[in-house]
Amino acid sequence: MLDVLRKVIQSVNDADNLEDALNLIVHQVRSAMKTDVCTIYLRDKASNRLIFRATEGLNAAKVGQFGLGFDEGLVGRVASRGELLNLDAAMSHPSFQLVPGLGEEPFNAFLGAPIIHQREVLGVLVVQQGDSRCFSDAEESFLITVSAQLAGVIAHAEVTGAVSRATAAGGRDAAVMRISGVAASPGIALGTAVLISPTADLQAIPSRQVKDRRGQMRQFRAALARVRDDIEVVAENLREELSPEDHALFGVYLGILDDSTLGGEVGALIKSGEWAQGALSQVMLQHIRHFERMEHSYLRERAVDVRDLGTRVLSYLQDDERQQRAFPVNSILVAEELTASVLGEIPREHLMGVVSLRGSANCHAAILARAMGIPAVMGAADLPFSRMADQDLAIDGYNGAIYINPHETVRRRFQQLAAEDTALSESLLALRDAPCETPDGRRIPLWVNTGVVADMQRGLDHGAEGVGLYRTEIGFLMRDRFPSEEEQRVLYREQLAAFAPAPVTMRTLDIGGDKSLPYFPIQEDNPALGWRGIRVTLDHPEIMLAQVRAMLKANEGLGNLRILLPMITTITEFEEARNLILRCHQELLAEDYSEALPPIGVMIEVPAALYIAAGLAELADFMSVGSNDLTQYLLAVDRNNARVADLYQPFHPAVIAALCSIVEAAHSRGKAVSICGELAGDARAAPMLLAMGFDQLSMNATSVPRIKKILRTVSLAAAQTHLSEVRAARSSEEVLISVNALLDRYDLDRYVRQGAHRPQ
Repeated sequence: MLDVLRKVIQSVNDADNLEDALNLIVHQVRSAMKTDVCTIYLRDKASNRLIFRATEGLNAAKVGQFGLGFDEGLVGRVASRGELLNLDAAMSHPSFQLVPGLGEEPFNAFLGAPIIHQREVLGVLVVQQGDSRCFSDAEESFLITVSAQLAGVIAHAEVTGAVSRATAAGGRDAAVMRISGVAASPGIALGTAVLISPTADLQAIPSRQVKDRRGQMRQFRAALARVRDDIEVVAENLREELSPEDHALFGVYLGILDDSTLGGEVGALIKSGEWAQGALSQVMLQHIRHFERMEHSYLRERAVDVRDLGTRVLSYLQDDERQQRAFPVNSILVAEELTASVLGEIPREHLMGVVSLRGSANCHAAILARAMGIPAVMGAADLPFSRMADQDLAIDGYNGAIYINPHETVRRRFQQLAAEDTALSESLLALRDAPCETPDGRRIPLWVNTGVVADMQRGLDHGAEGVGLYRTEIGFLMRDRFPSEEEQRVLYREQLAAFAPAPVTMRTLDIGGDKSLPYFPIQEDNPALGWRGIRVTLDHPEIMLAQVRAMLKANEGLGNLRILLPMITTITEFEEARNLILRCHQELLAEDYSEALPPIGVMIEVPAALYIAAGLAELADFMSVGSNDLTQYLLAVDRNNARVADLYQPFHPAVIAALCSIVEAAHSRGKAVSICGELAGDARAAPMLLAMGFDQLSMNATSVPRIKKILRTVSLAAAQTHLSEVRAARSSEEVLISVNALLDRYDLDRYVRQGAHRPQ
């Protein structure tokens, strides 16, 4: 059954449109289960009815001609209950409803499974048999498995078909499609979709029509020539190492690229108007799938060779495109998976917004988008990536919504919301130089999280009083090799000098998890619990020593450096890392360095550190809470997984209890404690964090004015009363009820804007 299931899914994935996909499903399922009938009903969202969309065995002339309500017939019962229905005598069931002319009369046995995607019923998959019998457990399991596997494919195909129809109709008013994702960075953006594909990934290349067919053909032939040269060099280098039979394989490789074989097929597609990368991708993937389906193992393995050749050609094509590509003024970056390097592909002055098919609100790329002040929606898995090039988009970073081909009503609403955001931000400019102090006199500095150069100026412009987290890994991610000690020193000096004499907290290299260096890849089955943070740099002290030396040298004559150690889980790790810092300091003192040893802090971001916080506080000079990872680990929710994004709840009572515990542990040892995770910049959390006793809050620059406004309005006494209510709550929902009530009482809800935007 697994082999059959794989073939069904592969066939459906290869379908050109939704109708073909549905017809393939009913054909393949009917054949695999050896039933008389297989039918698919899909929900029409406009009428909320289940439309007869595809069949083998019933009257195909009725396809698209009728529908059932969720309270009608056996199909409606399956959909409304969201569960399997297995009947040996379908017509005797109270819910049975005969549709004239459909042809169900001869069929007694009925098995229906709901098609559910992201908790939403998309339709019903039905098989029927003439014999009066119950379908077996194995048959039930197969149909449930098929419907579950195909739900995402059908949802994606529906959206792809809608976008294709809108494009064919021409004009932004032809249709509008709303796609839901995860709100990752607040703000509103209108612009043109610009697709950024992963480097040399054949499966990630979109289809695109071009006018300059000759230019595309020249690029393709140039890329082919370069690959042929590469293969000939490799063949010559291995001539003495391989037998004549094995060496002949290189001749086969060269033959695959000839105009008479795959090269000719690609050329024909380019001549029809497809761009070179899209033509290459379509032809190569078609042949790769053909080889993968072959029974003979030797022939199946040739799929790897074909993929390698295609990837090589694609790599050269992409090199050419990057050199020639121009970007629209209002670009909205659309990527399958957003990374720091992808964010840098489009000039910042052209970048209006970001959409990613993968990721969540708390993945590293989303944090970067917030730091850069770019509206972003992550986890938009249903977005038809390959059809998105040059589409008009509107993105709502407050609610995680993407509008494809938005009509004028939506566009005007978005423009109005963007204007409101601008007006609100301008109204807060007057607070730039005002202290962050509550009405009853509690002073709490607001610091900024930085990583890219632009963060530095934004932080100063918004009135930040220091840097609570400088993400040094950004300087590593933006290069194709490890930066030298001197390159790091120059970078760190710029940060320290810009904020001097205010403190700048530099976190040592924090890679691993969702932050993998392209030149130092870390491949793990479970990266969140793997080799990351301090674990990497302790295993590679040469990396940490060079970085710390660069930090200390950059601090000379300024004295505002603080060093922060990430992902600490044991006292021993902290001591080992501190000893490396002490060693660097002693070496530099011998080289006439004159600054005192900077404060060394520890990040509390894993449960182990939470439970030894008092011991760490005795050794560290300060503590800083990384609320993103702490929440992830406490709740066992991968913050990069869009499927469980709703379970990532920073207002969970367990997270609140943990934060209170950390502050108590730090203060009991006389040490200051800050919070630098995304929770620190969440306006809803500000009074609560104030009441807990955090000594500083560190956030992205755009959050500083709003947090300052809230904390200058809510007294410490009121915040402490609020915290007592919050700590008595039993769920995130109860916590947020208390939060919203407090903000409403002080007329501060407009500074949160969570859920405020819902253009229709």
